[in-house]
Amino acid sequence: MEPGYTGDESQERSTIERFFVGLSECIFHSKLGVVDVQLVDYVADMMIRFIRTDDIHRIRRPNGRPATEVLLMFREAEQRIGLARREVHRHIGDFTLFWSGMYPESLRATKAASTSEQFFDYCQQGKRAYAIAAEIDGGETRPSSDVLMSLSDQFEMCAYGLREIRRELEEGDTGGGLLLG
Repeated sequence: MEPGYTGDESQERSTIERFFVGLSECIFHSKLGVVDVQLVDYVADMMIRFIRTDDIHRIRRPNGRPATEVLLMFREAEQRIGLARREVHRHIGDFTLFWSGMYPESLRATKAASTSEQFFDYCQQGKRAYAIAAEIDGGETRPSSDVLMSLSDQFEMCAYGLREIRRELEEGDTGGGLLLG
Protein backbone atom coordinates (compact mmCIF):
# COMPACT_ATOMS: atom_id res chain seq x y z
CA MET A 1 0.00 0.00 0.00
CA GLU A 2 1.30 3.44 -0.92
CA PRO A 3 2.14 6.05 1.71
CA GLY A 4 -0.33 8.87 1.95
CA TYR A 5 -3.46 6.75 2.13
CA THR A 6 -5.20 6.89 5.50
CA GLY A 7 -8.49 5.96 7.05
CA ASP A 8 -11.23 4.75 4.73
CA GLU A 9 -9.07 5.50 1.69
CA SER A 10 -6.58 2.93 2.99
CA GLN A 11 -9.27 0.27 3.18
CA GLU A 12 -10.55 1.20 -0.29
CA ARG A 13 -7.04 1.07 -1.72
CA SER A 14 -6.50 -2.30 -0.13
CA THR A 15 -9.73 -3.63 -1.63
CA ILE A 16 -8.92 -2.27 -5.09
CA GLU A 17 -5.40 -3.62 -4.83
CA ARG A 18 -6.62 -7.10 -3.86
CA PHE A 19 -9.17 -7.04 -6.67
CA PHE A 20 -6.68 -6.16 -9.42
CA VAL A 21 -3.97 -8.49 -8.10
CA GLY A 22 -6.47 -11.37 -7.94
CA LEU A 23 -7.88 -10.66 -11.39
CA SER A 24 -4.38 -10.34 -12.88
CA GLU A 25 -3.29 -13.61 -11.29
CA CYS A 26 -6.42 -15.36 -12.55
CA ILE A 27 -5.95 -14.17 -16.14
CA PHE A 28 -2.17 -14.51 -16.38
CA HIS A 29 -1.78 -17.75 -14.41
CA SER A 30 -4.95 -19.64 -15.36
CA LYS A 31 -5.79 -18.42 -18.84
CA LEU A 32 -2.36 -17.51 -20.24
CA GLY A 33 -0.16 -19.94 -18.30
CA VAL A 34 2.21 -17.17 -17.17
CA VAL A 35 3.73 -18.04 -13.81
CA ASP A 36 6.21 -15.16 -13.52
CA VAL A 37 4.93 -13.76 -10.23
CA GLN A 38 6.99 -10.55 -10.42
CA LEU A 39 5.74 -9.81 -13.94
CA VAL A 40 2.09 -10.41 -13.01
CA ASP A 41 2.43 -8.34 -9.83
CA TYR A 42 3.99 -5.52 -11.85
CA VAL A 43 1.10 -5.49 -14.34
CA ALA A 44 -1.43 -5.44 -11.47
CA ASP A 45 0.45 -2.60 -9.77
CA MET A 46 0.52 -0.64 -13.03
CA MET A 47 -3.27 -0.90 -13.34
CA ILE A 48 -3.65 0.26 -9.75
CA ARG A 49 -1.32 3.23 -10.33
CA PHE A 50 -3.15 4.19 -13.52
CA ILE A 51 -6.52 4.36 -11.77
CA ARG A 52 -5.47 7.95 -11.14
CA THR A 53 -5.26 9.91 -14.39
CA ASP A 54 -2.56 12.16 -12.97
CA ASP A 55 -0.34 9.06 -12.76
CA ILE A 56 -1.01 8.27 -16.43
CA HIS A 57 0.09 11.77 -17.44
CA ARG A 58 2.76 12.44 -14.80
CA ILE A 59 5.63 13.16 -17.22
CA ARG A 60 5.74 16.92 -17.70
CA ARG A 61 7.15 19.04 -20.50
CA PRO A 62 9.29 22.11 -19.71
CA ASN A 63 6.16 24.31 -19.85
CA GLY A 64 4.57 22.21 -17.08
CA ARG A 65 1.96 20.59 -19.30
CA PRO A 66 1.71 16.81 -19.35
CA ALA A 67 3.53 14.97 -22.11
CA THR A 68 0.61 12.99 -23.55
CA GLU A 69 2.37 11.66 -26.64
CA VAL A 70 5.05 9.00 -26.62
CA LEU A 71 7.44 11.07 -28.74
CA LEU A 72 7.27 13.94 -26.23
CA MET A 73 7.96 11.51 -23.39
CA PHE A 74 11.04 10.16 -25.18
CA ARG A 75 12.26 13.74 -25.60
CA GLU A 76 11.82 14.31 -21.87
CA ALA A 77 13.71 11.10 -21.10
CA GLU A 78 16.67 12.29 -23.16
CA GLN A 79 16.88 15.41 -20.98
CA ARG A 80 17.33 13.36 -17.81
CA ILE A 81 20.09 11.20 -16.38
CA GLY A 82 20.39 8.20 -14.09
CA LEU A 83 17.37 7.07 -12.12
CA ALA A 84 15.24 9.96 -13.43
CA ARG A 85 15.86 8.80 -17.00
CA ARG A 86 15.13 5.20 -16.02
CA GLU A 87 11.86 6.27 -14.45
CA VAL A 88 10.71 8.18 -17.56
CA HIS A 89 11.51 5.22 -19.81
CA ARG A 90 9.71 2.92 -17.40
CA HIS A 91 6.70 5.23 -17.52
CA ILE A 92 6.76 5.21 -21.34
CA GLY A 93 6.69 1.42 -21.23
CA ASP A 94 3.81 1.48 -18.74
CA PHE A 95 1.90 4.10 -20.73
CA THR A 96 2.18 2.20 -24.01
CA LEU A 97 1.42 -1.15 -22.38
CA PHE A 98 -1.65 0.23 -20.62
CA TRP A 99 -3.16 1.83 -23.74
CA SER A 100 -2.24 -0.96 -26.17
CA GLY A 101 -3.58 -3.56 -23.72
CA MET A 102 -6.61 -2.02 -22.05
CA TYR A 103 -7.80 0.38 -24.75
CA PRO A 104 -6.21 -0.47 -28.12
CA GLU A 105 -9.16 1.13 -29.91
CA SER A 106 -8.11 4.49 -28.46
CA LEU A 107 -4.84 4.52 -30.40
CA ARG A 108 -5.38 7.17 -33.02
CA ALA A 109 -4.78 6.26 -36.61
CA THR A 110 -2.91 8.99 -38.41
CA LYS A 111 -3.35 9.81 -42.07
CA ALA A 112 -0.10 7.98 -42.79
CA ALA A 113 -0.72 4.95 -40.57
CA SER A 114 -3.61 2.58 -39.96
CA THR A 115 -4.79 1.70 -36.46
CA SER A 116 -2.97 -1.66 -36.68
CA GLU A 117 0.26 0.15 -37.62
CA GLN A 118 -0.28 2.54 -34.70
CA PHE A 119 -0.76 -0.46 -32.38
CA PHE A 120 2.44 -2.07 -33.68
CA ASP A 121 4.34 1.21 -33.20
CA TYR A 122 3.04 1.53 -29.62
CA CYS A 123 4.25 -2.00 -28.92
CA GLN A 124 7.66 -1.31 -30.46
CA GLN A 125 8.07 1.93 -28.50
CA GLY A 126 6.96 0.27 -25.27
CA LYS A 127 9.40 -2.60 -25.73
CA ARG A 128 12.17 -0.12 -26.50
CA ALA A 129 11.38 2.00 -23.44
CA TYR A 130 11.36 -0.97 -21.06
CA ALA A 131 14.65 -2.23 -22.55
CA ILE A 132 16.31 1.18 -22.09
CA ALA A 133 15.01 1.41 -18.51
CA ALA A 134 16.34 -2.09 -17.80
CA GLU A 135 19.82 -1.08 -18.99
CA ILE A 136 20.04 1.82 -16.52
CA ASP A 137 21.33 0.62 -13.17
CA GLY A 138 18.54 1.04 -10.66
CA GLY A 139 20.47 -0.29 -7.68
CA GLU A 140 17.91 -1.40 -5.13
CA THR A 141 15.18 0.52 -6.94
CA ARG A 142 12.08 -1.43 -7.83
CA PRO A 143 11.20 -2.80 -10.23
CA SER A 144 14.35 -4.75 -10.94
CA SER A 145 16.04 -4.58 -14.32
CA ASP A 146 15.04 -8.23 -14.83
CA VAL A 147 11.34 -7.37 -14.53
CA LEU A 148 11.71 -4.44 -16.93
CA MET A 149 13.51 -6.65 -19.46
CA SER A 150 10.77 -9.28 -19.11
CA LEU A 151 8.20 -6.58 -19.86
CA SER A 152 10.18 -5.65 -22.97
CA ASP A 153 10.54 -9.26 -24.11
CA GLN A 154 6.91 -10.17 -23.37
CA PHE A 155 5.22 -6.87 -24.18
CA GLU A 156 2.66 -8.25 -26.63
CA MET A 157 1.70 -11.07 -24.26
CA CYS A 158 1.25 -8.59 -21.41
CA ALA A 159 -0.89 -6.37 -23.66
CA TYR A 160 -3.00 -9.41 -24.53
CA GLY A 161 -3.32 -10.22 -20.83
CA LEU A 162 -4.57 -6.68 -20.18
CA ARG A 163 -7.14 -7.08 -22.98
CA GLU A 164 -8.31 -10.28 -21.30
CA ILE A 165 -8.56 -8.44 -17.97
CA ARG A 166 -10.68 -5.76 -19.64
CA ARG A 167 -12.85 -8.43 -21.26
CA GLU A 168 -13.33 -10.06 -17.86
CA LEU A 169 -14.29 -6.71 -16.33
CA GLU A 170 -16.81 -6.09 -19.09
CA GLU A 171 -18.22 -9.59 -19.51
CA GLY A 172 -17.27 -11.72 -16.51
CA ASP A 173 -18.01 -15.45 -16.40
CA THR A 174 -21.74 -14.87 -16.64
CA GLY A 175 -21.53 -12.41 -19.50
CA GLY A 176 -22.78 -9.64 -17.24
CA GLY A 177 -19.44 -8.12 -16.37
CA LEU A 178 -17.70 -7.85 -13.04
CA LEU A 179 -18.01 -4.09 -12.90
CA LEU A 180 -20.09 -2.96 -15.83
CA GLY A 181 -22.91 -5.51 -16.00
